[in-house]
Amino acid sequence: MFVPCDRAGGSAADLEGFTLLMPAVSVGNVGQLAIDLVISTLDMTKVGYFYTDCLVPMVGNNPYATADENSTELSINAEVYSLPSKKLVVLQIRSPFIKNKYRPFCETLLSWVTDSRCARVVVLSSSHAYQRNDEQLLGTPLRYLLTPDLEKAVGGLMQELNWKEMEKVAAYPGICDTDKVLHIPGGGITKLLFTESCSKGIQMAVLLKFCSEGDNIPDAFVLVNYLNEWLQLVKSEVNSSSQWKIPSSWRLLFGNGLPPALF
Repeated sequence: MFVPCDRAGGSAADLEGFTLLMPAVSVGNVGQLAIDLVISTLDMTKVGYFYTDCLVPMVGNNPYATADENSTELSINAEVYSLPSKKLVVLQIRSPFIKNKYRPFCETLLSWVTDSRCARVVVLSSSHAYQRNDEQLLGTPLRYLLTPDLEKAVGGLMQELNWKEMEKVAAYPGICDTDKVLHIPGGGITKLLFTESCSKGIQMAVLLKFCSEGDNIPDAFVLVNYLNEWLQLVKSEVNSSSQWKIPSSWRLLFGNGLPPALF
């Protein structure tokens, strides 16, 4: 459930009409890295936490520290950031899910979305590049999905942007190719969250990139630029990477020493 910060002085009702942006814990952590770029670039304010027993517990120092004064602030596994000027709220997830806890988390999350009256949810995700079918090998590695309720509102815009919808694949390849299903290997909670939103009438979009495990920072930039084509969070530039502010925590991605302020 959502627990507001004392300094936020708000509640779930304060999010009415907002767009909720969140990652799926998926291959390469691409969605989480992209969310980091959004929070850091827009200098979003932490307004609360998402308290749940579905994620592995963790605690660390402020991943978006800009000075010694705020570097010792503690962060946990699921936190909520807000930018009222853009009607944007972000849920950042920093740890993996506990086994068999996907469904309880999705139920709790969607209940919060409904209670807080968020206008729509945008999930940033990724999927294994090596498990693409022949059709998915063609063209861009980026895909999107829209629930029926959101399709009515923005489906035409996606066509104008020339975006490619995530293809369904044969349920029984080589045996029966007519039965098609949504398949997002490596996508974590993405498929469950999307299908549940469809059944509950929640407006949700999924933006994802096919990728492989490794240095996934370039994938994160590609995904966040994809998001920006639609939501226009920042002004687009010729050098699309330079428009995003890299958070201080990314210095630790590949095993650099821990910051002294942590101790």
